[in-house]
Amino acid sequence: MSVIASSNPNQNARSGIAAWPPLLRILTLATIIAVAFGLYLGLFYAGTDIDQGQVQRIFYVHLAAFTGAFIAFCGTVIGGVQYLRTRNVQWDSIALAGAEVGLALSVLNLVTGMIWARPIWNTWWTWDPRLTSAAIMCLTYAAYLMLRTGIENAEQRRRFASIYGILAITTVILTLVITRIRPDTIHPVVIGPSVQNPNAEGAFEFSERMGMTIGINSTIWSTLVPVTLMWHRVRLQNLAERVNALKAEILNK
Repeated sequence: MSVIASSNPNQNARSGIAAWPPLLRILTLATIIAVAFGLYLGLFYAGTDIDQGQVQRIFYVHLAAFTGAFIAFCGTVIGGVQYLRTRNVQWDSIALAGAEVGLALSVLNLVTGMIWARPIWNTWWTWDPRLTSAAIMCLTYAAYLMLRTGIENAEQRRRFASIYGILAITTVILTLVITRIRPDTIHPVVIGPSVQNPNAEGAFEFSERMGMTIGINSTIWSTLVPVTLMWHRVRLQNLAERVNALKAEILNK
């Protein structure tokens, strides 16, 4: 598809930012509606937990945010592997988008977990194995972004970031499985069996409505949310790459 440039550079920039692909428009709208629907289920449809009360409802976002972060971080791995194979800059943009979106969702997961912990555990934070591994995961991907800003050579930056992003997924996997391999964690396991203390404060017993609400929210946040946010972030990165190319061209004249 050919693009006819306007004589006004500012007009070109504005139109480039506003011209979302039709599929992205649909996906963005679907994501907003789906997230709102999931929040409605969590706030009004799912029953109130007998032991924890209303604060338990935050887990519908807390767990869903982690599933979305997991998918986004997997995007960083795929983008990194493909960049090392092809040296195509678009794959590096996908890797960067996955890291940024995943980090944002991971921070949301941590913050909502702290809000839940205050009335249940009577503390905002404890160095529980699960909480510690989640904090390490966030710091690992924050370091990924710092690495990218600390290397001036573009090709070297992309190569190092790709390797780092591939290795960083180990912190995500550790956070995912640690409640199932450490018997001393007090963090509840929401889905599936574990070797944790069965008397851990905050353990869940779900009704059918609660289980369905968790499933729907996790599906929305692990499909629509990361894909939509990453697509927008890749478009923004593409614009930044074009600006950098124009700056380099002007400086070299």
